[in-house]
Order: sequence, then C-alpha cells, then structure tokens
Amino acid sequence: MTDIDGARFRSVLGRFATGVVAITGIDGATGRPTGLAANSFTSVSLEPPLVAFCVAHTSSTWPLLREAGRLCINILSEPQLQVCKQLAIKGGDKFADIAWSGSPGGSPVLEGALAWIEVSVEQEHVAGDHVIVVARVHDLDKHHEGEPLLFYQGGYGRFET
Repeated sequence: MTDIDGARFRSVLGRFATGVVAITGIDGATGRPTGLAANSFTSVSLEPPLVAFCVAHTSSTWPLLREAGRLCINILSEPQLQVCKQLAIKGGDKFADIAWSGSPGGSPVLEGALAWIEVSVEQEHVAGDHVIVVARVHDLDKHHEGEPLLFYQGGYGRFET
C-alpha cells in the first residue's frame, strides 16, 4: 500500500514532457499491420544498441506485436496527432487511411514519422501495471524533417521555436 493516489501521481509526473512513438508490426495471423502509441520510450545502450518502451498489461495489441518478430518504432511528428489517437484506440482497423512503407524487416514505417527504429524484443520485465520491453536495434534511419509530437500534462503539443 502507498499513500500516493493515482491522480496525484499522474499530475506530478505529467510535468515531464515526452515524445510520442508508434510501435508497429505485422500481425502474423492476419498479415495486416498493427500498432500502438506510447510515450514511454528511451534509449538504453549503445553497445549493444538497445531501446526500451512500456506497454500496459491491458493492451490487446501488444500480444500481436510481441509475436511479430521485428517491430518498428516510429518517432511521431507534430502533425501526426490523429495517427497517435488512431493507434491508441482499442479494436477496429488501426491502419485505416494511414500511409506506410516497409522497413528492411517488413514492419510499417509510417509516412510523416521523423525517424524509424527497427527492433526485436530482447527482454520483458513486469513492472506494476505495465511491462518494460527492452528491444535490440537492427536498423534505423531519419525519415522526415519536422517537429516532434509531444505529450505534456495529459495533452499533446509541440515546441514553439
């Protein structure tokens, strides 16, 4: 038990701005693209090249992505708010009207993303109501120029330059 309630926890940690990524892959059962949006993404190691992201235990998309083999982490740009929202919903065709091309391993690289990182799952660690996923980087590149999509205090925004 803790004295920290969820609303207070969210309010305080919401003061830390994060970027937003879309984690995409091909569903092995259907051959169709699938994905989810996350704002918990970070680099972990240069040698070997590792990144990490967190996924809620309640995600119905994560089991599909986990089985995909190769995944693509797309760093979303500020104009991709609708893409983010679409990938965050449960059910339905998350890729309806989303343009994408294949990474070297075949995972969806979203049109308009600032960069993409192709990975495979290296480790998973249960942490409270989420799973911390550590992933090995196989390939990566810049994709488009622009400003990042940011998440701050429960909302989305951008840098003012």
